[in-house]
Amino acid sequence: MPVAANGPSLARSYPLPATVVLGTQWGDEGKGKLVDLLSESIDVVARCQGGSNAGHTVVVNGVKYALHLLPTGILHPAVQAVIGNGVVVHLASLFEEVETLELQGVPNVAGRVHLSDRAHILCDYHQIADGLLEAERVAAAAGGVGGAIGTTKRGIGPCYASKMTRSNLRVGDLREFRSAQVPLRIRTALAELRLRFGAAGEAAVASYDVRAEVARCYQLARRCEPLTTDTFDYVNRVLESGQQSVLIEGANAAMLDIDFGTYPFVTSSNCTVGGCCTGLGVPARALGEVIGVVKAYTTRVGEGPFPTELYGEAGALLQRAGQEFGTTTQRPRRCGWLDTCLLRYTGRLNGLTQVCLTKLDVLGCFDTLRIGVAYRYRGKRLSSMPASLRALAECEVEFEELPGWRGVELGSVRCWSDLPAAAQAYVLRVQTLIGCPIVHVGVGAAREAIFLRSAADAVVKMDESMR
Repeated sequence: MPVAANGPSLARSYPLPATVVLGTQWGDEGKGKLVDLLSESIDVVARCQGGSNAGHTVVVNGVKYALHLLPTGILHPAVQAVIGNGVVVHLASLFEEVETLELQGVPNVAGRVHLSDRAHILCDYHQIADGLLEAERVAAAAGGVGGAIGTTKRGIGPCYASKMTRSNLRVGDLREFRSAQVPLRIRTALAELRLRFGAAGEAAVASYDVRAEVARCYQLARRCEPLTTDTFDYVNRVLESGQQSVLIEGANAAMLDIDFGTYPFVTSSNCTVGGCCTGLGVPARALGEVIGVVKAYTTRVGEGPFPTELYGEAGALLQRAGQEFGTTTQRPRRCGWLDTCLLRYTGRLNGLTQVCLTKLDVLGCFDTLRIGVAYRYRGKRLSSMPASLRALAECEVEFEELPGWRGVELGSVRCWSDLPAAAQAYVLRVQTLIGCPIVHVGVGAAREAIFLRSAADAVVKMDESMR
């Protein structure tokens, strides 16, 4: 058995592996709500990627909490919250979020946050660059070349780009850098913007006050000091001890993954299970249950292909019924039928062990429901999601139809047996099509409007339906 030179065996076991919660579509599936529910019995909740472009909303006793950088588990007073090395952090936004939650009555938020010293800092000039890039894409689209991506303009992509070119600041760097080095980094970044974007870049940074930015940076650095942690060591120690439970909260979703999503209409990080390992520094064998959150229909924000999209009044009806407006940007979400081809792809990609199906109640606005069950491209059924956007756009979707439960209110349902037969049939059919047990079902916005099916019963029902 291999042994570390100055420590215990490297062939560690993990008696209490981490639970992972991930989005399986294009985001906005309701991950935050499930994390909030599971956090009642969790000690540590960790974010591993993304930035303030993520938006999780939880309603508790009629109070709406919107989280962008902090893990949703922070709403529980005993939970420790980790912001891992894979997250890009706009520090001013982080402290604003901390203060907002404390004003809403969440206790000791700042005292429970562990901010990775390896996390990269997102600066205001990254947000300027994001806006310039998107404007450039819009102009190109008008000329018939390329097209807008529909980013949140929060600077996420440019910050990850700075990370990859090894020119960015990390949280831990603020402890060590001399006063001359921070302004030098900022001035270099601004010069690059001028060079890259010409007159547009010059105009965008003309009023940028480097001295004020440096002063703000050092002020935030002082505020960061009590939060800054070697989260690699902290999370691994917790996992190795087997004494405390860890929940990893994914941001964005699998179809927005930089490698496996609908590129280039994606985010700039790995939103799949692999991102949990690289974004926290934990080994794959430290992961246990991988729970995929699935909205009972499909939505996406911004541009990009959407095979099961609904247009006209049907799409508008679903948008209104589901209140489909972005937590981060308030942009209206595009809406469509559930796509189980997509879900089989993302389930396989993430190795899902169970599923939480959310917003089942919203489908009560239809008499008949449709589920996308297969893609055909040039007459052939596809076995996986095509990488080519042109191929995906040309795919024909095969649908199944199921009876709906129009007019039946599901918001007060708290157990499986109380669901109407048509709703149960829908859940079971989805479970069969995606090949993964649906263990949680969500039927409303309230914290308590999500119930647990027996995992064993879910597996049995799936086996029966597949015979």
